[in-house]
Amino acid sequence: EVQLVESGGGSVQAGDSLRLSCIAFGSPYTLNMAWFRQTPGKQREGVAAIDSNGGTDYAESAKGRFTISFDHAKNTLFLRMNSLTPEDTAMYYCAADPSNPNVWIRFSHGAEYHYWGQGTQVTVSS
Repeated sequence: EVQLVESGGGSVQAGDSLRLSCIAFGSPYTLNMAWFRQTPGKQREGVAAIDSNGGTDYAESAKGRFTISFDHAKNTLFLRMNSLTPEDTAMYYCAADPSNPNVWIRFSHGAEYHYWGQGTQVTVSS
């Protein structure tokens, strides 16, 4: 059974940076992975994705500011977030699936991903 454990969230000021991490335990194969975020009362939204071949995809809100990457040696997914704004405040979730979701991350709300982490809160104040 695959387990995902996120870390790295926190409270920062607008303009600051954060790096989220997600360790994938128990996967015998290379996963397709993504970051999603959700705020209370709003639908979960895709932020960035990386497929098993290393191809990346970003939501418009993340382009130019966020970078998704995967360290195979550490089996860890990262999301580097720069120039954070209060609109980035959300619970961030790591997701994974052995199959390619075949959907642009900006159109995904997560149904294509089977495995999920517990979430890590990011709060950006102005």
